[in-house]
Amino acid sequence: MKKLIVALLSFFIVAQAAAQYTPSKKSTGPGTLFFYWGYNRSIYTPSTIRFIGPGYDFRLQGVQAADRPSRNFSEYIDPKMFTVPQFDVRIGYNFKRNWAISFGYEHMKYVMQHGPTYLLSGTINPGIDPVTGWSGTYSGDSVTTEETTFHYENTNGLNYINFQLTNVFKVYQTEKGRFALTTMMGVGGGPILSFNDFTFAGQKNVATVSISGLGVSGHLGLRAEFFRHVFVAANVSGGFIDQIRVKTRPNDYDSHAKQMFLFGERDIVVGALFYLKSKDKCNSCPNW
Repeated sequence: MKKLIVALLSFFIVAQAAAQYTPSKKSTGPGTLFFYWGYNRSIYTPSTIRFIGPGYDFRLQGVQAADRPSRNFSEYIDPKMFTVPQFDVRIGYNFKRNWAISFGYEHMKYVMQHGPTYLLSGTINPGIDPVTGWSGTYSGDSVTTEETTFHYENTNGLNYINFQLTNVFKVYQTEKGRFALTTMMGVGGGPILSFNDFTFAGQKNVATVSISGLGVSGHLGLRAEFFRHVFVAANVSGGFIDQIRVKTRPNDYDSHAKQMFLFGERDIVVGALFYLKSKDKCNSCPNW
């Protein structure tokens, strides 16, 4: 992931050198390139998770989950650790006035919560799990879990990799353009890249990687722009994630989990705006 960030930053250095800035340009006009980086918080609805593997096929109903924000401030500013917290990174381009398309990587974290009572259904063969004592056939039996014996999370990433189509609309701008407010509203979708941690049957596996499903979302934001080139934005989004096949064991293709849930996300980001050369090469033309 750090290599991707470095590549994006390198691209913007080149873009900035090649760009031709003109005071007449507007951030909502065609040819505007933007980039941002920031940090997020997320929430999830309860869901039913189905676990499938050698000797077991069962569901836990009503599973609650939370995100896991970094509590160590140094992780947000240390160049070696800045990708550890829950972050958002995005690059976009205004292909026409008031419309932008963008590509983003939203690094969320999904952590199963322990304490609530869940409902267990399905089959676990005898001897599969001597740790929790789950064995036999269940039909909505109430169970409680402990992190040391049964746990499921995506803290190296419930990563939502998505394209967004966004309407950008300037609602306010000072006379000389030194400050402006722009609204952003649109929709997005793309694959989910999971780094799964799974503890069950006395076995713990960490960061098992898989393209686990798809997500769709809607987003709304407000961008405060300074001197036409720098901005701070606050965004909220919500959507649906269908994880068709979350790989849970690195060396066993058949071991996987399935679930569907709704999510909400909010973030604060900082970014830059670049105004690329106009197609008609008219650098002095006003942008009405």
